[in-house]
Amino acid sequence: MLNPLWLNTFTTLVEVGHFTQTAEKLNMTQPGVSQHIKKLESACGYSLIRRENKGFELTEQGKMVYEYALKSAKDEASLIEKLSFDNPYSGQCTLSCSGSLALLIYPKLLSLQQQHPDLSIHLEAAPNQKILTEVQSGNIDLGIVTHIPNSSFYQSEIIGSETLCLLLPKSYENKQITTELLFNCGLVDHPDAMHYLSLYFDLCGEKELANINLDELPKSGYINQLNQILLPVANGVGFTVLPESAVENFSQKESLYIAQTAKKVEETLYLVQKRTRNLPERYQTICTLLQRVLS
Repeated sequence: MLNPLWLNTFTTLVEVGHFTQTAEKLNMTQPGVSQHIKKLESACGYSLIRRENKGFELTEQGKMVYEYALKSAKDEASLIEKLSFDNPYSGQCTLSCSGSLALLIYPKLLSLQQQHPDLSIHLEAAPNQKILTEVQSGNIDLGIVTHIPNSSFYQSEIIGSETLCLLLPKSYENKQITTELLFNCGLVDHPDAMHYLSLYFDLCGEKELANINLDELPKSGYINQLNQILLPVANGVGFTVLPESAVENFSQKESLYIAQTAKKVEETLYLVQKRTRNLPERYQTICTLLQRVLS
């Protein structure tokens, strides 16, 4: 790497055009200026100036080094400007959440991006553990998960909650939800099904459901695409549990029956970031929006 002090002396000399005046401008001696130029030429391996009488001319290599020095100075100034100015409506934001939550928040994030074109939003749908892994590795800056992560590695806060729904075909409307009914209906399995089922059965206030052995539930099928999970339920093939946001975004929700149980089941949502990561100001814009949507 070329010494930036030598480059500065060289560009000043080119712009001033005189060794003595360059020395005065830089508060140096004339021999000091000459020494910097000689050291720069030695580092480059080429003569950069050709002396003529009391003046000098740039060699072809000198012109190239001068252009390089100007670009380096411009890049450094640009960097310093970026470091000192943090625009809340500009730059890339990376975040991750569950697929059902993504259906809810992405339209809001897209609207924000339309208002502020310099804001770039990268949203990834993923399960809890992948979200935490990506946050810890630095691939994602913000995540939304459904349990409190290890405080040694993550900074977290409650940002809202999601209502969980036990969903059956419309033909089951007004029927009592029993173990036998669910076994006969069969579970439409999906990546988060066991987590949602366990939480729902434990908190819904129905003792019979709380005693169901999830491992024994017969399965009517499996699908890992969020926008497809409710299709078999709507067509009379099985039941499942999903967040309310997934139901609201389903085109055939009139074909579904949301079971009524003793207690409403809500899952707490936690906004997480890496503990040692100081996020740019634009993430406060994102957090404000998320709090408004999810609170």
